[in-house]
Amino acid sequence: MTEKYNNTRSNVYATRSDFCHIYVEQMNGLFLLSLLLTADRQKAEQCFLFGFEDSLKNNYVFKERAHSWARRSITLRAIRLLCPRPGEATESNESRLSPLIGNVPAEVHAYPDFARIVALNSFERFVFVMSILEKYSAQECSLLLGCFRRDVIDAQATAVRRLASVVIATQTQPENDFVSFAGAK
Repeated sequence: MTEKYNNTRSNVYATRSDFCHIYVEQMNGLFLLSLLLTADRQKAEQCFLFGFEDSLKNNYVFKERAHSWARRSITLRAIRLLCPRPGEATESNESRLSPLIGNVPAEVHAYPDFARIVALNSFERFVFVMSILEKYSAQECSLLLGCFRRDVIDAQATAVRRLASVVIATQTQPENDFVSFAGAK
């Protein structure tokens, strides 16, 4: 009975090799997550590399959860790196879009909403990426970001409202692509 229990899939821990495989196989998606959170290529690279190191150091992650752990490591590193806070008077990142576009890997251009998400202010961007794209609960977002649940809910609503207004505005214009949005002020 014990041997059968030890051989079940849920008892197998992820190895360094498993994490290396995940980071190689999912490199574009993991880097995109870093880039969406940080809105800066250099910080995204730093976040990606430190997330990789954190994943390799962890010996107690079940193999079936290793992919989620890799994404979570990147998210936690981005939070530590940028410390986004609600109510900060941070302007949107639209002014940083033009230089960022030239440095974005070709794979990222496949995501036309990338520029819209990066244009959000830091806290709204983190909440949007974590709650909508990564499917963290409002409670988990508030714990990780060190804020109230109400702040997360408000930032999520504001981010969705801002993104929806941009989508509606670009649908009424003849040019509705990544580059035309990035150049708009």
